Amino acid sequence: MNTPRARVPRRPVHGVLLLDKPLGLSSNQALQKAKWLLRAEKAGHTGTLDPLATGVLPLCFGAATKFSQLHLDADKTYETTVRLGVKTSTADAEGEVIATRPVRCTPGQVVEVLDRFMGPIQQVPPMHSALKKDGKALYEYAREGETVERAPREVVIHELELLDLQLHGDAAFLRLRVLCSKGTYIRTLGEDIGEALGCGGHLVALRRVATGPFDQAQCIDLPSLEAMDEPQRQGALRPAEVLLDGHEAVTLDAENAGRFLSGMRRRGPWPDAPRVAVFGPVRDEAAPRALLGTAHVKAGELIPGRLLSPIEIQQILENQAPSEPQP
Repeated sequence: MNTPRARVPRRPVHGVLLLDKPLGLSSNQALQKAKWLLRAEKAGHTGTLDPLATGVLPLCFGAATKFSQLHLDADKTYETTVRLGVKTSTADAEGEVIATRPVRCTPGQVVEVLDRFMGPIQQVPPMHSALKKDGKALYEYAREGETVERAPREVVIHELELLDLQLHGDAAFLRLRVLCSKGTYIRTLGEDIGEALGCGGHLVALRRVATGPFDQAQCIDLPSLEAMDEPQRQGALRPAEVLLDGHEAVTLDAENAGRFLSGMRRRGPWPDAPRVAVFGPVRDEAAPRALLGTAHVKAGELIPGRLLSPIEIQQILENQAPSEPQP
């Protein structure tokens, strides 16, 4: 008879874990593993990485999940390897080979083609993606052998750097570094570059090295997290306000903080600002300010947006590590 597994007691955990996602795990599998290790009650991520991709995956716990949507708009930086001369059904190494062509381009032609993909470009989302049509993910249609019409979408390639190339032999490739806007499909970019070079191509490696203000040097991997004890895991979390990059900071006194948390607008000498991070009063010089939530300022009024609950704020203050991890 199988012995039932003991349930792991959950606890309130608040903050952001910058995870270096390993190869082979989906973003949700990585999230669930970290959630289990932290014994967290509530968790979410700020956008997915394919199982074949590695790299920066910010995971949000507790109160931080209220601000995870804000990070979806962040620019992303990837390093990728495009195998030239071979086209697959999924535009990556998971798919079946559907066409092979000789690679006859020169380094000069590669540079010229890459220049064409700089700036705003149109992309047709791949069939093997989580984008939904009529309430159904495109990859579900693809698994059933069905191709549906997809409208092209505009994305922006801010930087496209050629890191390495090999144009001769049986394994011609390009290695690229891409800084792009949200919604960019790197698989589609690699496939389109291969088509523009006249030989086709597909991705054989993909790593996200930065997303918004976070880069790979700040991340922790799952084996390191697993090796930690519970206080160390708690100390690996960054405060929820790291997701509020680019927000103006406003600090309220105790009376106004209480009213703000109840959803009331506050008046003050603040200039208009579309994005504001609101903090409570400083208790003492050694203690960090307590994040209350987000807001915007219009005509001298601080207008509440997403708010933390008093219970969440109290839990954060009680569980705050003595020292934050350094960026």
